[in-house]
Order: sequence, then C-alpha cells, then structure tokens
Amino acid sequence: MSVKYLGRKQSISNDAWLEAMAHIEETVSRSEIEELSAKTVDAIKNVVGDKKAAYAWSGGKDSIALGKICEDAGISDSMMGVCDLEYPAFMAWVSDNKPAGCEIINTGVNIDWLAKNLDMLFPQKSDKAGRWFAIVQHKAQREYFKRHDLDIMLLGRRRADGNYTGQGNMYTDGKGVTRYSPLAEWKHEHVLAYIHYNDLPLPPIYEWRNGYLCGTHPWPARQWTGNVENGWREVYEIDPSIVENAAQKIESARHFLEERG
Repeated sequence: MSVKYLGRKQSISNDAWLEAMAHIEETVSRSEIEELSAKTVDAIKNVVGDKKAAYAWSGGKDSIALGKICEDAGISDSMMGVCDLEYPAFMAWVSDNKPAGCEIINTGVNIDWLAKNLDMLFPQKSDKAGRWFAIVQHKAQREYFKRHDLDIMLLGRRRADGNYTGQGNMYTDGKGVTRYSPLAEWKHEHVLAYIHYNDLPLPPIYEWRNGYLCGTHPWPARQWTGNVENGWREVYEIDPSIVENAAQKIESARHFLEERG
C-alpha cells in the first residue's frame, strides 16, 4: 500500500498533523530518516566548507530538527530572534531547551508598538503575517549575521511549507544576508520522524489549539483565528495573563474581558 503524505502546510488541519505524528513509524522508518539525515549532514559540510556559519533556531519543529543536523555537521553557533510579545510558557521552555551556543536577540517589539499598529494583531492576510517575520526573525538574523561576520546563515525553511529557498536552496537578500536551507526538500513527515526517532523535545505550542498551524510566533502574530475576538479567545485559553496585560493598552482585549464577565 502506498504511503499518503501530508500536502502543503496551508491545506493541512491541526488534527492531521497530530495524526501524522501519532503514526509516524508507519510512514517513515528509522533507517529512512537516518539515511536522509546523513545525506543532509554531508550536504551541509559540502556547502559550508570552511565558511563561517551559524543556524537560526526558533524552537519550532523545523529548527529543532535543523539544530541537531547542524550540530552533527559541526556547526554549533546559533541564534534566536524574539520580542517582548512571546508566550511566557514558550520562553520558559526555550530557557530550558535552547542549544548551548544559542544567542537570543530581542528586537524590542512590545505592547506599546502593537497598540500603535493594530493592523498587525492576529493577521488574517499573508502580507501582515510575513511582516512579523521581517520585524522579528529576519531583523534578528540580520543583526547576528553582521555582528558575527558570517558567510552563511542556515535556516529550517522547507518547500513543503511553501517557503522560498532560492537556487540550490540558497539566496542572498538585499541586506547582504546569505541564507541556506538544507532541509528544503524534506517532507513534513521527515521532520516529524527525525524528532521522534531522536527523541527531541517539542515546545508546549504543539499541545495548544492549532499548534502545528500557528507555530512559534509572538502571540499577536497568531493566524487563522478568523477575527480579533477569536484571537483573544485562543490566547486566553493558553494564558489569561497575556490578555489581561494587553487590556491595559488595547481596547479589543479590554472589551473581550468585559464580555467574559
């Protein structure tokens, strides 16, 4: 019987992700993922060579797989971009589980900024969601890349997520940052299998509502909520204190709490 893989990320339900993870040994064998990961390690060594490199780690499933792959390839320096609007439970997990050589860069985006840019709250369109990457992850990556005089920054970007990875899975942006995506050809199941067989810890986000869909983003970057009220409802389910603190600055959060009674 042929194996049916998950499709494009945008068309996969959170339940389908959970089902795939629960039955991953039926889809991808240990020997298959060991062969794929060994090839990926060799590819990294060939591409990076003696260039100065580090990897971007977000605490999400792709970067967790990337982290171990890079460490196996001899790349131990890494970085993570965050802001002041992260989930506290996620950041507590990061503190306990981030790679030893991971430098955390806070871009300074905070609740005051959000209150002045409410169009960025629970974005329903891809351009706004993409801007969150620009002002947090990409900004932090650029700062780290320049400060450490890197030649290459390795990312966990994959085409199955609809991500651009460039020719040869590498590209240099207009700011002079060269990014290489060694997992570009990996299927979703390959990432899940690699995490499973290597017994790598996952953050609490994957246990939350739509965790596999939303991933590791600041809480106001949470997508697929349908509207702002549902966004507050989902965040409240995860951590009421986030909404309570936001209500001091943002009217829609205050209104949500008033409606709850």
